[in-house]
Amino acid sequence: MIPAPGAGSEGTKKKRRRRKPAHRSPQSSESTTSAESTSAPKSAKKSAAKPYAKRVDEVSAGGLVIDATGKLGLLIGRFDHKDVTGTRLLWSLPKGHIEEGESPEQAAIREVAEETGITSEIAKSLGVIDFWFMAGGKRIHKTVHHFLFREVGGTLQAQITEVDEVAWFPLTEIIEKLAYPDEKKLIARSGELVL
Repeated sequence: MIPAPGAGSEGTKKKRRRRKPAHRSPQSSESTTSAESTSAPKSAKKSAAKPYAKRVDEVSAGGLVIDATGKLGLLIGRFDHKDVTGTRLLWSLPKGHIEEGESPEQAAIREVAEETGITSEIAKSLGVIDFWFMAGGKRIHKTVHHFLFREVGGTLQAQITEVDEVAWFPLTEIIEKLAYPDEKKLIARSGELVL
């Protein structure tokens, strides 16, 4: 009589035991592999990890100045340091840090005048944007209050230490000229730029 397959001990396969990875359960020193014995202790691994970058919060204010005719908007240009030709300008809205004791509105008017030479008054708020970037080994969280301004005087002149160029552009070209996506969105959300 021939036994049915798997019915007897002769035709059965032995189950293989799965070996647990070394990092999941403690094992005796006999079963430790050479790779495990040569790995660095946990304390050495922690000290090799990079330290966290220090977080710095910055608050600025600025915005878009519209000229006396109501047809032009004022932008500042800075040379793009990543451009190998050194000629590409990145256009943005004038803005700067809020000094101690200043309101966002006061800082915005001051910064616009300093960076562009144009004196202005605030017509309305355009909103607030915030973003993160790395500089000098620090994580910077920057919040910027933006306003829509009306030109009231001054002479167009770039601030020597901060700005490479200042220029008036038709309002219909402002979004296209802006280099930074957050500023593009801010102006696009503002709708028609009429004072």
